[in-house]
Amino acid sequence: MSIRIGIAGIAGRMGRLLAEEVEAAGAMLAGGLRRGEDPVALFAASDVVIDFTHAGTAEAHAAAATTAGKPLVLGSSGLSAAQEAAVAAAAGTVPIVYAANFATGVNLVLAMAERMAAALPATQYDAEILEMHHRQKVDAPSGTAVALGRAVARGRGTTLEEAGRESGRDGHCGARGTGTIGFAALRGGQVVGEHSLIFAAGAEQIILTHRSFDRRAYATGAVRAALWLQGRAPGLYDMQHVLGMI
Repeated sequence: MSIRIGIAGIAGRMGRLLAEEVEAAGAMLAGGLRRGEDPVALFAASDVVIDFTHAGTAEAHAAAATTAGKPLVLGSSGLSAAQEAAVAAAAGTVPIVYAANFATGVNLVLAMAERMAAALPATQYDAEILEMHHRQKVDAPSGTAVALGRAVARGRGTTLEEAGRESGRDGHCGARGTGTIGFAALRGGQVVGEHSLIFAAGAEQIILTHRSFDRRAYATGAVRAALWLQGRAPGLYDMQHVLGMI
């Protein structure tokens, strides 16, 4: 029997792409969730649900996954600490893939960022992250940019919170802090997603860049994650697990 995949936000731009990718993967579209509808029915009818809606629905969808005992692929960005805690709690009952970005290339960049940060001392190499997205994006910096920052921090044996974030510089804001991780967010037009990680030292500069030209890369990765989740034990996974990188 073909796996039944439900899509939260099926009427949106990503939702329509996800529906196409479900069909392309030979899976069955179990149904879709539209704004204001109860998620419980969709989870009950599905073997796994993919959610690319927004941060405000993350807790409700995690709770519905727990109630139905069904896996969840979560791609919403901008979750608060409380919302992330709710998702982590649900992962104690059902398997969840929660990732800042589902594109294969981005996840390779994240792995490279961590290794590069481990080799480039924070006292010598300033880490700056620049991202640009379409003008409709409501959160900044992007979830992928934050994930890059966390990867840099891990490579340096610390956390993003401990290292310190610098963003929104304007006016006389003082010299850059040593060891902090900088963020800059650009918004305009219909840019799908661009991310650059810059390691800047006195004598050299290294730039790691990823550009997305089509949102289908995210949809393809999300469906791959949904298929991978079948038979997995409860837990909180990310795309690097799906890709066999960790």
